[in-house]
Amino acid sequence: VQLQASGGGLVQPGGSLSLSCAVSGTTLDYYFVGWFRQASGKEREGISCLRTSDGSTNYINSVKGRFTMSRDNDKNTIYLQMNNLNPEDTARYYCAAGPWGDYVAPPLTPDGLCDVSGMVYWSKGTLVTVSS
Repeated sequence: VQLQASGGGLVQPGGSLSLSCAVSGTTLDYYFVGWFRQASGKEREGISCLRTSDGSTNYINSVKGRFTMSRDNDKNTIYLQMNNLNPEDTARYYCAAGPWGDYVAPPLTPDGLCDVSGMVYWSKGTLVTVSS
């Protein structure tokens, strides 16, 4: 299983970017897929999480209303649409997937976000820089 994140770049404050996470080697049935980011000098944080079985999503408060996570089953790709970006969004962004099922508990934090420790497959990061 391989995940490939793309779509990062330089954008001005208030601008938008769309990140993609192309998945190969599995169809991601019964997975939780998350977008994570890590800013310079900070810990990696989960910002959004999607349950592939029904497409339900959850977000951290700082991106709610600005970021939207979605899935294209035909393309086996996960997206993160990021609007109204601000400098605090500058970070390297990663997508990751963790399985769940009858014998594997959902890899979620108490807040319902994807748990870093429960993610099995990771992409390389794509850098997002928000600056004027």
